[in-house]
Amino acid sequence: MRIPDTDDPIALFADWYGEAMTCGLENPTAVALATADAEGRPSVRMVLLKGFDAAGFVFYTNLESRKAGELLRPGAHAALCFYWAPLDRQVRVEGPASQVSDAEADAYFATRPRQSQIGAWASKQSRPLESRFALEKRVAQLGVKYAAGPVPRPPHWSGFRIRPERIEFWREGAFRLHDRLRFERAGEGWTHERLYP
Repeated sequence: MRIPDTDDPIALFADWYGEAMTCGLENPTAVALATADAEGRPSVRMVLLKGFDAAGFVFYTNLESRKAGELLRPGAHAALCFYWAPLDRQVRVEGPASQVSDAEADAYFATRPRQSQIGAWASKQSRPLESRFALEKRVAQLGVKYAAGPVPRPPHWSGFRIRPERIEFWREGAFRLHDRLRFERAGEGWTHERLYP
């Protein structure tokens, strides 16, 4: 089936994302995030999409992690790749990264399960861990510290927004004749074209 023609890639993504949420995938919000260091050396890992709109695609992380360090560099760009195998679909997003506001990070952090909130305090993400017991001990200690009342957002925990400059939709086709539709940002709108498989 052909990808429908549209001038709005965010609306098309919303349609595909909605279908992915109901197609039986265990974690349809999982997306590969690619970043690069100052020398251009790439790294990729899976993150969870926590929101999207015309302004961009949002995920959250420890600001002391490798990915955050790479995304906080001036002019940093990143790429996302969603792959929903049951639907034979893929979406690629590329664009500049920026940190979300404190208010936005606070609002999302307040919706997380309490143990995940405590985990955000306990994890020294991407740094060496002497033992699993050391992590579990930190979690237990912080559980006692925040036993009463809400858990505040750690200052080292926030989110990033990838503002799309390019979005490509891919749908698997018979005999590897895949359907590809690429959007490029043009001012406040978009241009689009179909690509060979």
